[in-house]
Amino acid sequence: MLATQPLSVETPSGKDVAYENFPVGSWLLPASLRPHVAVFYEFARAADDIADNPKLNADEKIARLDGFEDALLGRSGDRAAFAKALAMRESLARTDVTADHCIHLLAAFKQDATKPRYRDWDDLMGYCVLSAASVGRYLLDLHGGSRDGYGPSDKLCMALQVINHLQDCQDDYRSLDRVYLPLDWIGDAGASVEDLDAPAASVALRIVFDRALAATETLLAGARVLPGGLVSRRLAMESAAIVKIAERLTGLLGRHDPLARRIVLSKPEYLWCCLRGALSVLV
Repeated sequence: MLATQPLSVETPSGKDVAYENFPVGSWLLPASLRPHVAVFYEFARAADDIADNPKLNADEKIARLDGFEDALLGRSGDRAAFAKALAMRESLARTDVTADHCIHLLAAFKQDATKPRYRDWDDLMGYCVLSAASVGRYLLDLHGGSRDGYGPSDKLCMALQVINHLQDCQDDYRSLDRVYLPLDWIGDAGASVEDLDAPAASVALRIVFDRALAATETLLAGARVLPGGLVSRRLAMESAAIVKIAERLTGLLGRHDPLARRIVLSKPEYLWCCLRGALSVLV
């Protein structure tokens, strides 16, 4: 398979952990598990960059992601071309975590290659289960699980995904012709997807943003119990920090226009959210 592919099938975007809104394998996590989190991140980043590469057509993206899946499952895979997938396979074997979460993540990226629109909120949430909830489920399994199951983690990760979609809505539309806003909500508000190309949000598009933020607040309401149910206190500290970051970003997106600029936390705001979250677990 992929005999005609170049030595590496990756298409690095240059994005790394510094680009992310939320801590990735931070010092809050157990030192023994941070290398495995790093391997997972590198695997996910490489696959995501393939899905987001505007120079590849859909068939090329899916072929490369299929190659990642084959390497992950031990079906095939040249070590040079699929190094990150093979490293992920080795990490899963050492930690006894299922490969299902990685497979679901790859399924989301394949979907990105062929599905640029979502008809309603449920359709979008189905995508978020694959693209976001699978990340939280991997981390839970790696750290011993949760007494509350996957539910609160799923809600947090899906909220994070929507926040990211709102932050990047203009760039996603302009560079990839993707719209992660429910089409029925856009229609209900009297907006259009073309409004995403404007320098500022229209009144109609602002209604859509606010509706998405209200739905995100509902997800966060169910996610706030996550830290209290986790077996790992260290993961609980990081999860509580992420909840605080998500709350702050949701508030900023409600007050500012993501078409005018990308809404992000300042470094002091980010550190303050991390500190407040971590301390909430310790007290």
